[in-house]
Amino acid sequence: MKRLLTTLSISCIAMIMAVPVIAADTIKIGFNLEMTGDIPKVGESSKFAAEMLKADINGAGGLEVGGKKYKLEFIYEDNEAKAESAVTTTLKLIEKDEVLAMIGPNSTKQAIPAGQVANDNEMVMISPWSTNPDTTFNRPWVFRAAFLDSFQGPMAVNFAIKTFKAKTSAVLYDLSNDYSKGLAEVFKKLFEGKMGAGSVLAFESHGTKDQDFSAQLTKIIAAKPDFIFLPDNYNQVALIVKQARQLGYKGEFMGSDAWGSSELMTLCGKDCVGLHFSTHYAAAGATGATKEFIERYKAKYSYTPDDVAALTWDATGVVLKAIQNTGGLTGKLKKDRKAIRAGMAAITSFGGITGNMKFNEQGDPIKCGVVVQITKNGEFAFNESICPE
Repeated sequence: MKRLLTTLSISCIAMIMAVPVIAADTIKIGFNLEMTGDIPKVGESSKFAAEMLKADINGAGGLEVGGKKYKLEFIYEDNEAKAESAVTTTLKLIEKDEVLAMIGPNSTKQAIPAGQVANDNEMVMISPWSTNPDTTFNRPWVFRAAFLDSFQGPMAVNFAIKTFKAKTSAVLYDLSNDYSKGLAEVFKKLFEGKMGAGSVLAFESHGTKDQDFSAQLTKIIAAKPDFIFLPDNYNQVALIVKQARQLGYKGEFMGSDAWGSSELMTLCGKDCVGLHFSTHYAAAGATGATKEFIERYKAKYSYTPDDVAALTWDATGVVLKAIQNTGGLTGKLKKDRKAIRAGMAAITSFGGITGNMKFNEQGDPIKCGVVVQITKNGEFAFNESICPE
């Protein structure tokens, strides 16, 4: 068995290795991904990581559940990075494809409505990347592998105050994106709580499809903030940073985990060098199982895996562990889905390549985050680790 399976629990591996193949039954898991639309690299990263993990487990004979081995079948559906498509995709996976559990969506804009459908239909869903609290709030069937904005917001505020010596800031965010809007509001409240009312000198918004940000940036630059907080997706970040530089802004930016795509530097280039953002893991300088995952992914797909890929690996590993926790599958879809839900609830901690996770009663992991800085070579280099108090 490949050594990379050490990223699953030791007990899980032992069971996979020790039990002989009894039957070639199949476990179907659905993936609700942003494979086209505004952020196609997100869906690609998820699928690539999932395919690596599936190949490892199937290559070892399958996943052992209750003394029986099952081959994994992953069904990938494209939600087009649209909320309405995420809903119809969820229904398809539940009703037509009859999957036992669902990974994704990643983006909060899709994860919140999809999570409602999954919860209503009593099927486990885990979002690798969504950080908005509403994705899991009061939804016992919905989980996540990412930290929350309530944790990420303070990370950004405290880092900027300490590192940039900032006393003032400005914010530019996507009004139609729940992730961007929610994180912007968290940041504003926390920054003004620390630095005083009015310390956020400009709080500007834009639309998802916007390409020209000059009006908002002109207002922000005129306010002369110490830095700009930009909780946007990587494709928007590249446009905004470039336009800000063209307008003469030479100051700092602070970003969030939605920056963390390998596509960012392809789109942004030298204008993003030196900038910082909060995220889930740092690829540059990684060690152990994380380093091994990165090296294998790069060898297979020719680029460094972003946080979405790493989080998908972990999220899928959590679901597979929950399936093993059932002690055995009956073949009755609703009954097995309920057993998987109980299996998820039984996971109090999980050692993943994005760090160790402990899950609370809301289905959210308590885990550390990191701040990275973009190097001249376009790498996301570790700057500091920040853990919950």
